[in-house]
Amino acid sequence: MAVEMLSYIERQSPVHRLTGVTKMICFMIWSSIAMLTYDTRVLIFLFLLSMGVFIVSKVKLKEVAFVLLFILFFLLINNLAIYVFSPQEGVAIYGTSHVLVDIDGGRYSLTLEQLFYQMNVTLKYFTVIPAAILFIVTTNPSEFAASLNRIGVSYRISYAVALALRYIPDIQRDFRTIALSQQARGIDMSRKEKLPKRIKNAASIIIPLILSSLDKIEIISNAMELRGFGKNKKRTWYRARPFQKIDIVTIILFVLILVVSLYITFHDGDRFYNPF
Repeated sequence: MAVEMLSYIERQSPVHRLTGVTKMICFMIWSSIAMLTYDTRVLIFLFLLSMGVFIVSKVKLKEVAFVLLFILFFLLINNLAIYVFSPQEGVAIYGTSHVLVDIDGGRYSLTLEQLFYQMNVTLKYFTVIPAAILFIVTTNPSEFAASLNRIGVSYRISYAVALALRYIPDIQRDFRTIALSQQARGIDMSRKEKLPKRIKNAASIIIPLILSSLDKIEIISNAMELRGFGKNKKRTWYRARPFQKIDIVTIILFVLILVVSLYITFHDGDRFYNPF
């Protein structure tokens, strides 16, 4: 069976031992730093640190390779779009212009500043993507819901989050099952078919997938209603875990990284690191 994308991967690692709320708080801090800063030094530090955390988590690259390739494809499109619609953005930000390739002296001349700016944009993606993937694949949905409820989030919302996370692998299994069934009926979706034909044949999978998803939603809703879900103000959790020392130390460490990163970024009044 193919490896399911963005589903919980159970491992014995320090990252897995953290509670779901700790990982969520750390991910929010991490994303905030990446969004606010354009300081190359900070972004490179965060990127190297995220690679280190990824290794510590014991999640194998091949288990998330498809998602990474998919995101990198859109990153390439994003970089091309930035250059097409704003080819002199780097010049405007850094205030200098070092032309590498002169294209008729026009606005599409390739400058060192533009390359540096787009490198920073790429680093932002490389900083956030590993953290986002780790947050999803190292967090047990039930334990995460219990952690959310423990810090004050309504258990109805917490349970909805858990169901959403659990639905990712479910919909992948349904997709593979329906695809195999349609192929057994003679609908070819392999590379042997031309792309327009393959797109047309994909409709024979998407429609049953939507219908089966709606059917599952109704079944789950009825089951929860019959069991009196939402009747009481509180509920217990089988997967609940208390905060441990490793959670507190991790949150303190990430807060320190946030403070230091923001200081380095804004100490001179500009969030863009200018080497020119």
